[in-house]
Amino acid sequence: MSEAPIRLVIADDHAVVLKGLESFLALEPDVTVVATCTTGETTLEAVREHRPDILLLDLLMPGLDGLGVLRALKEDPEEATRVILLTASIEDDEVLEAMRLGVAGVFLKEMPPHLLLQCIHKVHGGEQWVEKQSAARALDRLLQREASDREVSRLLTPRELEIVRMVAQGLRTGAIAGRLNVAEGTVKTHLHNIYDKLKLDGRVALTLFARDKGIV
Repeated sequence: MSEAPIRLVIADDHAVVLKGLESFLALEPDVTVVATCTTGETTLEAVREHRPDILLLDLLMPGLDGLGVLRALKEDPEEATRVILLTASIEDDEVLEAMRLGVAGVFLKEMPPHLLLQCIHKVHGGEQWVEKQSAARALDRLLQREASDREVSRLLTPRELEIVRMVAQGLRTGAIAGRLNVAEGTVKTHLHNIYDKLKLDGRVALTLFARDKGIV
């Protein structure tokens, strides 16, 4: 007896891409497309209705995007669908977030179609498929960030580190005080201590430091 075909849901907000993927995969006898979707919301509905083996999920969609769909699926303890992100490009932070959310594959749209079939079969078999260059960059950034966090955490208190992040995001002293529910003078004192500990001379230098260390 032949094995059951791999059941897929495809989600992409570009009709041409969606139709192309559906037509391409229809040629494969061991793959069946059970639904196609153009929004994150309809994607969730389709996955919950069909319980496919694999979801091919576009990263960028209007409304609920690919990462949003991943987050929603992760909250369902009964959900066993494995997810492959489809994307034209992906930032290092998005790769890391996707990995944290349990994505099984990241496939760049510029890659040859036959590799998509390899990706689908590997993921269906329980393996991971992440485009190596993106994964390597993301891992390097994660390691750098963790090392920087350890370095800065030895110098700053948790509250000071929180203020550094707010400064790097462009918040002024009053706004920071409002978020922390403290007086502006308290924030200024913290900033003075931060500048002193990091040997920096002001907000611009602190912002550049935070971004360089990846702690924004």
